Amino acid sequence: MNVKVVNKYEALLNNLDIDIIKSINGEFTPEELISQFSNFFYNKMVLDITSIKDYQNIAVIQELSVNMDMSKVVILLDDSEVVNSPRYLSSLVSMGIYNFTRNIDAIKFLIDNPNSYKDVAQYHQLNLMIDDSNVESDSHHSSKKDKNNKREEVITESKRSIRIIGLKNITEHAGSTTLTYLLKKQLEKNYNVVAVEVDKNDFVYLNDRSLTNTNHFELQKFISTNYNRDVILIDLNEEGATDYCTDVLYLIEPGLIKLNKLIRKDPQIFDKLKGEKIILNRSVLDNNDVGDFESESNSKVYFNIPYLDDKLDNHYELEALLQKLGFSSNISSNDKGGKLFNIFK
Repeated sequence: MNVKVVNKYEALLNNLDIDIIKSINGEFTPEELISQFSNFFYNKMVLDITSIKDYQNIAVIQELSVNMDMSKVVILLDDSEVVNSPRYLSSLVSMGIYNFTRNIDAIKFLIDNPNSYKDVAQYHQLNLMIDDSNVESDSHHSSKKDKNNKREEVITESKRSIRIIGLKNITEHAGSTTLTYLLKKQLEKNYNVVAVEVDKNDFVYLNDRSLTNTNHFELQKFISTNYNRDVILIDLNEEGATDYCTDVLYLIEPGLIKLNKLIRKDPQIFDKLKGEKIILNRSVLDNNDVGDFESESNSKVYFNIPYLDDKLDNHYELEALLQKLGFSSNISSNDKGGKLFNIFK
């Protein structure tokens, strides 16, 4: 069953042909909506955007997105210039809000066929971000206060681009956890980066307290709370949704046994991976071998990564991969690793 939150468009939404278990009418703060529905079970929420107090202030929507599962919400936008501006729509996508429309007839479709990131990527302007340099934090939300003590947040142009890079093992134990960690170390020299593992916590064995984990139900919320980063790295494991990512690296360890097990498990796997970024990881293949691999599998290898010493701080192979992905370089030939194993921390 579904719920409705309506205001200006109540009459239109009353004609919607969906099952409704609860409907409320009026203008509500994010706190009021969160309080009403946090412990209320429902399938989808149809949300008239005009029912949110101060909805043209994107910080208000951000507060809602941090505290509610927005994958269950379908938002009916109004026809205002602010809400329909590229900046506003891009901010919605940055928060993980993908199900929005100005068309009443599209609401039922979105309930049954929710959007993924790919469906709304055209609205996402990666040169925009939330400027929080003057944002005050408290236990409930972060916001910029004006002289009337109202929430205000400014969307500004930035040279930084949000990249959400997922890593997924295709052959068993192809090294996504360690590679996520190594990419984070390589990237954080130049970028504001966070790394998260989905449904597991193998990061704990890497002795890096900046690494974190979540579950696949909370992944969208994690992304929305970190969308002001330059890069989010996600060890997707089995259930992490690739739809949330701007890039996905599919890892294959090209050993004979692992490849044979992969093909027996899914003979069509390389057809499914056509056009994707296939990474050979922990590879002993040279350029000629990679060519043979591509020919026999009828696939295209995006990058070939050899076995790497995970005790080193810099890896030229990873730097080359990151440059191919569009990141800048800042590696020095004099960079060396630290302690031998970094076990005791």
